[in-house]
Amino acid sequence: MNKVFLIGNLVKDPDVRTTAGGTSVCTFRIAVTRRFQNQQGERVSDFFDVVSWRQLADLCGRYLAKGRKVAVAGELQTRTYDAKDGTKRYVTEIVADEIEFLTPREGGRDGSGAPGGDYNRPEPAQQQAPEGFIDIEDDQLPF
Repeated sequence: MNKVFLIGNLVKDPDVRTTAGGTSVCTFRIAVTRRFQNQQGERVSDFFDVVSWRQLADLCGRYLAKGRKVAVAGELQTRTYDAKDGTKRYVTEIVADEIEFLTPREGGRDGSGAPGGDYNRPEPAQQQAPEGFIDIEDDQLPF
């Protein structure tokens, strides 16, 4: 099983690109603070690179920004590439399946705004009250 769950803050604004085939890809780095302190009494953070694809990439590019808190669920992926100096480099990153925007945002980059939430999860179907129950609003309750 290869599944990672992280909650952290973006270190800088996300980078959205389009592949030659027209697929959107968004990359960003998050800082995740550990639960414990080091010997100097300081909280330590780890930094993780995150990659999202297609519609999720477009949403991340539109609504995420430096400092925003996100929850990321995905898989660890390791890849290699040849650097400009000819050395082989190894990169480990999280390929996101789901990203939940945890920081409320007053307006998107284009001013449209977006509610916080999980943009990979479909809208839940409206549920009807079970038989014998009355569906009333909270402000109509007598207490």
